[in-house]
Amino acid sequence: MKELGLGLFLLGLLSLILPFFGVHHMLLTWIDEWGPTVAWAIRGGVTLVGLGLYLAFRNRD
Repeated sequence: MKELGLGLFLLGLLSLILPFFGVHHMLLTWIDEWGPTVAWAIRGGVTLVGLGLYLAFRNRD
């Protein structure tokens, strides 16, 4: 679970940063079809869920 959380966190962080550099990856453009507010909510939600999973399971072996 820790690895899944870290992966989601990194993907969410990457999806938050890429639009500021003008890079629109074809796997992330489907999010933009729902409008800018929903797209940013999905990106932020994935990032927060990933961070939450990572922090919740970081000390478990």
